[in-house]
Amino acid sequence: MAFSTILGAWIAAFLTLGILSYLYRDNPFYKIAEHIFVGVSAAYWAATFYWTQIYPNLFGRLFPKDGPLAFIAEVDFNHEFNVLYFFPLLLGIMMLLSIFRKFNWMARWGIAYTVGIAAGLKAYGYLNSNVLSQINASVVDIFSGSLPFFSMSGNSVFNNIVILVGTISALMYFYFSREQSGSYGKFTRLGIYFLMISFGASFGFAVMGRISLLIGRFNDLILFSSSDYNYGTFWMMLFIVIILGFWSFQNPEKKEG
Repeated sequence: MAFSTILGAWIAAFLTLGILSYLYRDNPFYKIAEHIFVGVSAAYWAATFYWTQIYPNLFGRLFPKDGPLAFIAEVDFNHEFNVLYFFPLLLGIMMLLSIFRKFNWMARWGIAYTVGIAAGLKAYGYLNSNVLSQINASVVDIFSGSLPFFSMSGNSVFNNIVILVGTISALMYFYFSREQSGSYGKFTRLGIYFLMISFGASFGFAVMGRISLLIGRFNDLILFSSSDYNYGTFWMMLFIVIILGFWSFQNPEKKEG
């Protein structure tokens, strides 16, 4: 196996174990892995955004047919010259001036324009996808003759009743102009249960996604512990445990109280 592959496996094992070392306590290995992760991620997305968005959409239109990255099939550099794109270039330069205290007032123009345009564009998309679509999905035909009363695998009359009752009870829970007592309070309490189920399901899906990532890291650690990678996981774990033990002895954890 190539040396670069083995070296990459050892670095990956070190960074993974460094992050997991936080389960013991905050330590230098965790800080190193955290800083590398944040720095590499920021640099990667900054470079990706520049070459796929700023370069072709701004400079590609200010300097048409100037495409040293024309081999990227997804990017079209052959645009006609458009003088209007000097305006976003000027706004971008003004936003960069925020690092200078004397000219940071100029950055507010670019930020205000960007935030205003983004809010206007996102408002329609958010309203259409997150509000109107959910309202449309909540309007169901309860007593449809073509639907079975109950089904575990598809739409049914029972499912439509649950959607209707859950939506109305959850909305009525947030109606504070009336005291939530008596039969009205019992109905709004039912809405609380529906909200708890919804939040629990969302949290469960998030945890499942994180666990799948953790399983992937464990699979890599097991793979890197083989002889093909010169037992990289074992040696990195031994190195971290020894250094971490010595560091803990030199920096005992202070007990509160």
